[in-house]
Amino acid sequence: MPDDENNPISAQDAKRIFADWRSVPAIVLAVSGGPDSIALMWLAARWRSTLARAPRLIAVTVDHGLRAEATREARDVKRLARALDLPHRTMRWAGVKPKTGLPAAARAARYRLLAQAARSIGATHILTAHTRDDQAETLLMRLFRGSGIAGLAAMARESEREGLVLARPFLNVSKARLIATLQKAKVGFADDPTNRDLNFTRPRIRSVMPVLAAEGGDAGNLARLASRLARANAAVEVLVDGAERYLALRDHHAGIGAKVRDSQAFDSQAFEAEAFAAMAEEIRLRLLKRAIDRVGHEGPAELGKVEALLAALDRALAEKPAGRPSKSKRQPGSRTRLKQTLAGALVSLIDGRISIAPAPPRRHQVN
Repeated sequence: MPDDENNPISAQDAKRIFADWRSVPAIVLAVSGGPDSIALMWLAARWRSTLARAPRLIAVTVDHGLRAEATREARDVKRLARALDLPHRTMRWAGVKPKTGLPAAARAARYRLLAQAARSIGATHILTAHTRDDQAETLLMRLFRGSGIAGLAAMARESEREGLVLARPFLNVSKARLIATLQKAKVGFADDPTNRDLNFTRPRIRSVMPVLAAEGGDAGNLARLASRLARANAAVEVLVDGAERYLALRDHHAGIGAKVRDSQAFDSQAFEAEAFAAMAEEIRLRLLKRAIDRVGHEGPAELGKVEALLAALDRALAEKPAGRPSKSKRQPGSRTRLKQTLAGALVSLIDGRISIAPAPPRRHQVN
């Protein structure tokens, strides 16, 4: 597909963009009314018309109730959807809105309502209109927060959310191309002023993009970097899978734990400390985070906290057992050398084994 930002997306381009989902039974299109999502709806409808057997498409607009114009914009989307022979539904975010963390809360509500709409019609996929520009901004936001490789890979073309597939067909397409497509088709779209509100992080990042582009950090190069980091992250994950399998096999051959099964089904909540300590730091970090996320009951563990926990584990492993002579290859002492909780998981180093189990419930102080 040509990369000319002023070149509208052709019907042939659209066929390539949406080809991965031609066999899906039903798809929800997330359409807010802005240029990106209107282009998503218009191009998806155009793509559907070229197929003999096409997925059912339904356009869904989430009205967050944050702007007076949102209701009118939802009606405009409905009107265009009807012209494109697409069913449309408006989902409303009801209830009290938070005073802090509003963008994150609105995003969570949006995906929850989109998933609700998808399940109600038997759709397995939700398509959003995130563009190459959005990908570049996401990379920068995560970079400034100090994310690791996985975070800097930014948004995936497909990911799982609430038991559904969240797909982003425009991650390699610029916003300018989508606007050019709508202008050529004479299709109107809404302008959301919150996209320029410098009280929020993403608009502030967006405002400095021209300066970065002048130094070579344009959206294309940043999105390319995210893609390369995603490739590297996938490779590291394969290594972590192998490390997890290796630890389970050691336990199996030693008569500890369950029989070897698929790596995702291994009892990875306990493993030999010495074998774990011999692995590369990034592998150990990810093994630890995986185990904590599996058994913990307080959500995914924060990377920085897992790093601190790993450092504590390393220090405990390096300590000499009390009353024993110093040896380069000594056996672990038969005592508890570390016990910490993180993200609802209890991590212990006891008798040369690292175990990760659900942490006991927190005690609530009664006044």
